[in-house]
Amino acid sequence: MKNQAYETESEDEDPDFKPLTAQEAQAWRRRHPPLSVWRVVIGQVLVGVLVVVLAWLLSGKPSVAWSAGYGALSVVLPATLFARALARQSADAGAAMVKIFVWELAKLVLTVAMLAAAPRLVWDLNWLALLAGMVVTMKTYWVALKLWPGVRKTD
Repeated sequence: MKNQAYETESEDEDPDFKPLTAQEAQAWRRRHPPLSVWRVVIGQVLVGVLVVVLAWLLSGKPSVAWSAGYGALSVVLPATLFARALARQSADAGAAMVKIFVWELAKLVLTVAMLAAAPRLVWDLNWLALLAGMVVTMKTYWVALKLWPGVRKTD
């Protein structure tokens, strides 16, 4: 059996690839401004407040509103920690990737810890309201991505 080396293009290489000029890159950056993480966090806070108000209006019970608020807080607080940690720039790309994974893990652990502490912290806890507050607030990421003008939308 004879081993034969195949001469094929790498999947990463595109024969039609043309690098952008400095002017084209600058125009592209103007058309696609970066999405600020802080805008998403502020959006989550606003959505969380809206969920609390709706929970109170629909149920008439303060305990339901507190439960929904705690659910929203269990998303907003870890997201704020994550955003603050990632706001500091890393020079090394590998270190930046490790930093994202470490802080995402910290965000996940904090969220789980907050949910585990909920029965002791929220009086007359309503789990359905807590989960509703959490899920609706978490979906703010998708709304931000859908509404942001620089993000490519698929149909």
